[in-house]
Amino acid sequence: MGIIFGKKKPPSRITAQDKAVLQLKQQRDKLKQYQRRIENSLASDREIAKKLLAKGQKDRAKLLLRKKRYQEQLLVKTDGQLENLEKLTHDIEFAQIELEVVEGLKKGNEALKKVNDALNIEDIEKILDETREAKEKQDEISSLLSGVLTDEDEEAVENELADILKEQMPEVPSNEVVSGEVSEEEEQEPTKKEKAKQKSPTEPVALEA
Repeated sequence: MGIIFGKKKPPSRITAQDKAVLQLKQQRDKLKQYQRRIENSLASDREIAKKLLAKGQKDRAKLLLRKKRYQEQLLVKTDGQLENLEKLTHDIEFAQIELEVVEGLKKGNEALKKVNDALNIEDIEKILDETREAKEKQDEISSLLSGVLTDEDEEAVENELADILKEQMPEVPSNEVVSGEVSEEEEQEPTKKEKAKQKSPTEPVALEA
């Protein structure tokens, strides 16, 4: 059987800065846990010292309060250590952001340089000159034509343009009656009926005696 080789693992995206930040946060969390344990111990030590004093065990109560005082000093030190860890963590994270910004600017400048290299000034000037020449030539032709054609020619051009537009419009069948329009015969029909009514008015019927 042949030897089966595993797929090559992709390179890790975790940087040394990421590892450093992770370690700092782990140390910070451990210090906070340590502080909570000390705070709980301080509260219980004070209650125990009260009970010892109530029993008349002053020396033991004093020894317990010394321990409590020492732990309170440890809390102050851990506060300072936590502050340093937080500051260092923020500094590293901000440095990473700055590094990413610099890398982005670097790539942007490289892309801009490639675009500028692709845009040859001579080619652009040539294109602009050709465009300018074409416009000048078109203006010259228009000027010549406007000087040759008379008013009658211009009118003929307008009429021909109107004819072309008319040909492009859709035709309406002549046998279809346009909705809303009344034929001349229908308009005259009421008038004929009125005239007939006026000519033969209804006469009263004479009653026989």
